[in-house]
Amino acid sequence: MVELKELDEALFRGEVSKVKELTRLALQEGIDPKEILEQGLIKGMAVVGEKFKSNEIFLPEVLLASQAMHGGLEILQPLLVKSAVRAKGKVVIGTAKGDLHDIGKNLVAMMLKGGGFEVVDLGIDVSAEKFLKAVQEHEADIVGISALLTTTMIGMGEVVTVLEEAGLREKVRVMIGGAPVTQEFAEEIGADGYAPDAASAVDKASELMKSLGRE
Repeated sequence: MVELKELDEALFRGEVSKVKELTRLALQEGIDPKEILEQGLIKGMAVVGEKFKSNEIFLPEVLLASQAMHGGLEILQPLLVKSAVRAKGKVVIGTAKGDLHDIGKNLVAMMLKGGGFEVVDLGIDVSAEKFLKAVQEHEADIVGISALLTTTMIGMGEVVTVLEEAGLREKVRVMIGGAPVTQEFAEEIGADGYAPDAASAVDKASELMKSLGRE
């Protein structure tokens, strides 16, 4: 019989084929897809996030674990949709206008998915208008914006402004991050949250969902 602890441990080690095998076996044994997701995949990624935050593991290990998580999710996704398992929340994410650096943004997106969020990734160089359109189209709860250059940080403030002008600031939270970004800057532009790293972004997103009363 499959122990879900085996699954979260295999995910932590980044063993893609093992995670897929254990996910299939768990389903064959009649374990509920939601339980496999929460007690296997999400639990495993939570450990990855904590270890990454405390510098016990580094980026290569996180990327391997994320790939393993995606392997398990591929198998579970159709069944989760069928059983209507709701995501923790919906996040629209992208880099600020003019910023082409996406490694940090990609890592945050992967960690958010691992944390049970639905993620709409808009990619790089995303204008405030494009963020707004995506929020409206996908009915997002959170907007996540990253910047690696001080010159592109201005785009973050523009996103806050267009959301305000569209009357959406009460319904949508804005979370920002990136090497030059600080908590002070987040407060300065009126963003709702700042995350210094990918693991913290998951905690911050959960916190922001609570502030919306939707968790």
